[in-house]
Amino acid sequence: MQGLLKLSEVIDRILGFAGRLGAWTGLMLVFVVMYDVVTRYLGVSRGFGLNATQLQEFEYWLHTVLFCLVIGWAYTKQAHVRIDLIRDRLTHRTRYLIEILGCLLLLIPFSLMTFYFNLHYAQASFQEHEISKSVIGLTHLWILKSFLPAMFVLLLLAAASQLIKSIAGFLGVLPEDKVAETLGGDL
Repeated sequence: MQGLLKLSEVIDRILGFAGRLGAWTGLMLVFVVMYDVVTRYLGVSRGFGLNATQLQEFEYWLHTVLFCLVIGWAYTKQAHVRIDLIRDRLTHRTRYLIEILGCLLLLIPFSLMTFYFNLHYAQASFQEHEISKSVIGLTHLWILKSFLPAMFVLLLLAAASQLIKSIAGFLGVLPEDKVAETLGGDL
């Protein structure tokens, strides 16, 4: 089990790296939106050969990349919705069991299935040289769509990490400092 817990730590570091990249994308998004607002409402020239449509499309590209990169990290940090009113009354062992079943029956199959379909979605976009529906919009839409299968790989990694920690917790061998990270809530 200790080897699997080390694997979980490696996965968590990978997810942390992706999350930090996502955070930088969020910062870029703030600056792009500010640039868009200033150029649009103060009449300042956009420069860089950009038009308003391209700038707005780039904003939603950045938003998509941000979400895709941080979702796995957010799951491992318990930033997802839970029904704490019920869950907080359960024993730790029951919470671990719910986490194990949730990963095995819901999150892992969902991540695998959506990865599969989104991979084909991105491949089709690349093969068709898909561009924006707007004549003056961005090209190379496959770049954006490639982040969707990547998102589900990150979510699958997060599920694997949480599954490992939850099994260790269920068996009573999870280090004490990992309990709150695995179960979330007030412990």
